[in-house]
Amino acid sequence: MPTADPEHAWEQDACPHLPAAVVGMSFRDVRVLGECRDERFYEATLSYGQCLWRRGLPAQAILQLDRAWGADLTGDEAILRQWPSPYRALAWMLERRAEGRFLGNPVRHFQHLASRVRGERREVRAWRAWACLHLSEQILPADGFPRDERQIEREELIIPGPDEVKDRLQELGWPGEARLWGETGSGTSFPRA
Repeated sequence: MPTADPEHAWEQDACPHLPAAVVGMSFRDVRVLGECRDERFYEATLSYGQCLWRRGLPAQAILQLDRAWGADLTGDEAILRQWPSPYRALAWMLERRAEGRFLGNPVRHFQHLASRVRGERREVRAWRAWACLHLSEQILPADGFPRDERQIEREELIIPGPDEVKDRLQELGWPGEARLWGETGSGTSFPRA
């Protein structure tokens, strides 16, 4: 993997909740890990997310946070003490979204992800996506970032409230993850739930 270069001219300020950006890093640096979802995968996805953020690609950076939440970690790993579950990184990015940069609709993205997640660790990944939906709704204006009401109606989708999300993260997530999410979301003041 290329090395970090703090002097490189980036378009965006670094997110303090992610590892340093790595000049020249690309999707290949994550792909080379194959099916491995260990600490190296977690750190690589966070680093690549930082690179994408600093390149001015916030929607793609958020997708790397999604990937990081799919890491197969127990919660005791040193990497999680250094770079805990990236709820703060997500909030930081959403709060600093730049006009003219494609962000997509994170609320809708997390709704679709939570209701359609597949593969390994599906249940905990779905609850993390619901957590991110609530966090996104707290930060982003409702008129510009609505839920997918059509999916809700068509699939009779029930979106769990913040209390249920917190309980499930407490049960299924990494140690301290539910607390971190709650602190990032200012406790229970999730306005659209």
